[in-house]
Amino acid sequence: MDESVEAKEEFLEIYYDKIERDGADKLLEWLERSDFFTAPASTKRHSAYRGGLCRHSINVYKRFVKLIEGEFGANWEEKISPESVAIMGLLHDVCKVDFYVEDVKNVKIDGKWEQRPYYKVEDNLPYGHGEKSVYILSAFMKLTREEALAINWHMGEFDPRVRGGSFSAAEVFYRYPICFLMHLADLTATYLDEQCGE
Repeated sequence: MDESVEAKEEFLEIYYDKIERDGADKLLEWLERSDFFTAPASTKRHSAYRGGLCRHSINVYKRFVKLIEGEFGANWEEKISPESVAIMGLLHDVCKVDFYVEDVKNVKIDGKWEQRPYYKVEDNLPYGHGEKSVYILSAFMKLTREEALAINWHMGEFDPRVRGGSFSAAEVFYRYPICFLMHLADLTATYLDEQCGE
């Protein structure tokens, strides 16, 4: 079975099982019309292949659950709802919907130039990264403060706002430990579960 089809089935199973919030149906319709299930997660780093964005989202969700269980124990659902965990984990990167396009580039292989496909960024809504995901999701469903902050700051120290000198991510991580765990879930999924390179 095609990896993108397999990932989509797994994503939908989690989505239908965990997310019941008002607007979830409309959001899923939008995802189905978009390239969410076939897009890569990056141009050449983690999960830079067809269906990579969906697979990355699943990986982050699974890592997030493990981190929450590790921090809060078997009764973690008393601290945070499984629906919130699924929303944050599965949907943190909707900013990458319709963000990558396929193109070709010349590559020298065994002394000969060949055209090879690759992904490049074509950002039609340059709203940022985490904040763009919050903006998109908010058009479909009401997010809790913790969900919005976790999605907004999931890039942590890799967020351009942090590199520019903002301390907001650190403030959020101190006040909302779930947000820090979300950032760790994104990192561990990216660096431990996913392939890097072209």
